Amino acid sequence: MRLIEIKKNRFDVILDLKYASEDNILGKKIFLEDRCFLLEEAAMKLFDAIKIAKDLGYYFKIFDAYRPSYVQEALWSFDPNPNFLSDPKKGSPHTKGIAIDLTLIDFNGNELDMGTKFDDFTKNAYHLSKEINKNAKINRRLLLSIMTLAGFDFYHKEWWHYQLFNAANYPLIKNFFDTGVN
Repeated sequence: MRLIEIKKNRFDVILDLKYASEDNILGKKIFLEDRCFLLEEAAMKLFDAIKIAKDLGYYFKIFDAYRPSYVQEALWSFDPNPNFLSDPKKGSPHTKGIAIDLTLIDFNGNELDMGTKFDDFTKNAYHLSKEINKNAKINRRLLLSIMTLAGFDFYHKEWWHYQLFNAANYPLIKNFFDTGVN
C-alpha cells in the first residue's frame, strides 16, 4: 500500500486543497500538511484521466484527495450529514487514499461551470440535479465521462467526488503524515 504525492508539475494539475486553506465549509484551515496524496492505484487512474482531459482541452483542479483522520473528524463534527460526509469511525474513501475531489478547468485556468461550488451540501450537488443550468449539466457529464473512462467510480450526490471501485476493500490510513514516510 503506497501513497503517491500528486504534485502540480508531475501530474500537470492545479492544486487548490480546500481543507488546507480557509476557503472551505468550516472557514478555517484544518489540513495542516497542505500536500496531496493518492493510493498508487488511484494516482495511476488520475494520470489516465489527465491524458483524456488534455485531449479534450482541459486540466484538473484538485480540491481534496487523501484526508488524514483528524480532517475527517473536524468535518464530521461540523456537519455529521451522512449524505455528504462519512463518520470517521467508519472511515471515508478519502481516509483510505482512494478518493479525489476535483473539477475541470480550461487552458486559461478558468473553472468550468458545474452549477454549485465544491462542498455544496444540497441536492444541487447531485450529478443529476434538475436545478442547475444546461451548461453546468453538460460540464458535469463531461467530468463524469472523463473520470469513468479512466476507471473511477463516482458518488451520485457529489459531482466533484470520484473514487476507486469497491472502497470497502481498502484499509483506513489513519494519519499517513505521522508515519514519517513522505
